[in-house]
Amino acid sequence: MSTATQPFRLPGHVVLPEPKLRFGSNDPQATDLHPMEGLIRFGPYSLGKLSPVPNPIRVGMIVPAELEEALVRQMRELEQVHQPRERKQYLPPFPGFEKVFGVRMARGAAASRILLSQDLDGEIEAAAKPHVVLAEALTRALFALRNARDSFDIVVILLKESWSPAFRGPAGDDFDLHDYVKAYAASEGICVQFLREDSALNYYCRCSVAWRLGIALYTKAGGTPWVLADVEPGTAFIGIDYALRAGGESTQRFAICCSQVFDAEGSGLEFVAYEADGVQMFGKNPYLRRDQMLKVMARSLGIYQRKHSGDPPRRIVVHKNTEFRSDEIEGVFDALPNADSIELVHVQQSCGWRGVLIAGPQRPHGYPCQRGSTFQLGPHEALLWTQGNLPAVAKGKDYYKEGKGTPEPLLLVRHAGLGGIDDLCRETLALTKMDWNNDGPYDRLPVTLNFAGTLATIVKRMPRLQPHSYPVRLFM
Repeated sequence: MSTATQPFRLPGHVVLPEPKLRFGSNDPQATDLHPMEGLIRFGPYSLGKLSPVPNPIRVGMIVPAELEEALVRQMRELEQVHQPRERKQYLPPFPGFEKVFGVRMARGAAASRILLSQDLDGEIEAAAKPHVVLAEALTRALFALRNARDSFDIVVILLKESWSPAFRGPAGDDFDLHDYVKAYAASEGICVQFLREDSALNYYCRCSVAWRLGIALYTKAGGTPWVLADVEPGTAFIGIDYALRAGGESTQRFAICCSQVFDAEGSGLEFVAYEADGVQMFGKNPYLRRDQMLKVMARSLGIYQRKHSGDPPRRIVVHKNTEFRSDEIEGVFDALPNADSIELVHVQQSCGWRGVLIAGPQRPHGYPCQRGSTFQLGPHEALLWTQGNLPAVAKGKDYYKEGKGTPEPLLLVRHAGLGGIDDLCRETLALTKMDWNNDGPYDRLPVTLNFAGTLATIVKRMPRLQPHSYPVRLFM
């Protein structure tokens, strides 16, 4: 008796629940899946705590003289209520900055306002290197603000759209105005918020501008909008990225290793930069020697202990966007001999897989597969869709943040560590909700790598690297 041939089937996949965030209340139930709905209901996590957030937050300005009043109006808009005109299924009305965050905004003292001359327009237009002219004008303004450091908490820099040819260097020049100025400001300990004339002053949805700018300014002033609700206490998350920096000779390169530290309680969001000689290159990717990795991880451990009364983390999760080589693995274990658990995870962005949600026989769904879908490929490898349909933040309606395209999953490859792969995916998914520099429900990458990559591009432009750690808010 013959048996019917069974069609080939892949193992079943798992859809992880959307991670919860914790907000400003001692009540353990003060959680929400939606970052802005949580802020409205409970206030920011740092509200009422021993927080470094000043009240009011004093805003300094570097602004073209003819746009000063427009920028002042923009800042006053943060005090008003705004209704969404885009992403209405996701974006809630903005109730006003003080109602959301519990602190006020105020203009800094007169010394904290730098007006850029109207002559700058002509100088930029006539210059052979317009990016150099604009960069020097902004760094001179920041240099002048050093003497007024006690009169502001944040500096807003408004860029005219007519200056856009000076935002980047010519072909073959790696110059980026945003990164260059951020690097200079960070070296002086000044938090900077860039605004562009078209995307801030003239953007049609004022609600969207208010949420993005409000969250960014509150965070850069030292606040913590939200933290993860369901992460194992005593866990430290570290992201490592690299940048290449030109040395004294055109062929000489130094690798800068950026390590960003984050813990379950929302503190320790800092990073260290380590200038290393003799970094090995395998293809286009740099890799650290055992002693170099030990040094980077030891500094990261020091940040955690400083924030936790000297106690080391019980568990460490390290993310990297390249594989861990044996020297690097040994260097991590050398630096963390007393940890109960160490997990080293290669987060690969391009893996060739795609996922399509099938609503019925030969009937693809109109939206992508759900965010949080996971598919285990082996004992130490799994696919994780951090992008996808997310009805949980859109009142049960289909919502795909990216709007179009078929999302590609991340491939997580664990090079060290024990435990279920689902737990690793769950934490990675949660960390995609921890970027405080936007108003979206998630990013594609976990904050460990998202910030570490941003930091690396800025650090390579810093005029000097100090051996101490830097607050991440300086680079946001």
